[in-house]
Amino acid sequence: MKLLKVIVLGIITLFSLSCLSKNQAPVQKKSDEKVAEIAKLSQEDLQQYETAYFASGCFWCVEVIFESVKGVKEVISGYSGGIEENPTYEQVGYGKTTHAEAVEVYYDPKVISFTALVQVFFGSHDPTSLNRQGPDRGTQYRSIAFYKNDSEKKIITGYRDALEESKVYNRSIVTEIKEFSKFWIAEEYHQDYEKKHPNNSYIRNVSIPRFNIFKKNFPEFLKEEAH
Repeated sequence: MKLLKVIVLGIITLFSLSCLSKNQAPVQKKSDEKVAEIAKLSQEDLQQYETAYFASGCFWCVEVIFESVKGVKEVISGYSGGIEENPTYEQVGYGKTTHAEAVEVYYDPKVISFTALVQVFFGSHDPTSLNRQGPDRGTQYRSIAFYKNDSEKKIITGYRDALEESKVYNRSIVTEIKEFSKFWIAEEYHQDYEKKHPNNSYIRNVSIPRFNIFKKNFPEFLKEEAH
């Protein structure tokens, strides 16, 4: 697959909702049941898959985008990029940690490459927006592409540089390219949030429009049921 794909990105509308409206989701304790479920998946169904990690704003939005991509088996919402252990949504959402909302992507490299996932990452958010995506502001919503080895770092860096050289954006890309360290699974009620709460105002006004822009720009990456 070519490293650089010429794309025309739609401008993600800055909706009138504030990040506080998202943070008003009910605060619940982490579910041991969900952690156990994910651990079981990891041991059984997910062993054959590779993992990739990205942060690009609200993880509700990012999760549903990557789950629509061919070759992706599972996407888990969580926190990464910081130093605090066992972060909670209340801490991260209100900027009390150095973490960002992030996703863990389990994918089949025989179906989709890491390079393609990097394309999905850059093409599904505004990488020139510093510490902000749509109505959500703060370092917890910053853009980060994580790498686990030198090969992944080279792919991310190369794709970013190609976008810059091709003048795809009018501003410089501010995405962090960061070595992956630890992923902390978010509370159970955040997992598959858009699917569970399609009528939530944030989902209707921010998440779904963002997903629709991605689908319009990258139809070739979509699973059949996502069309």
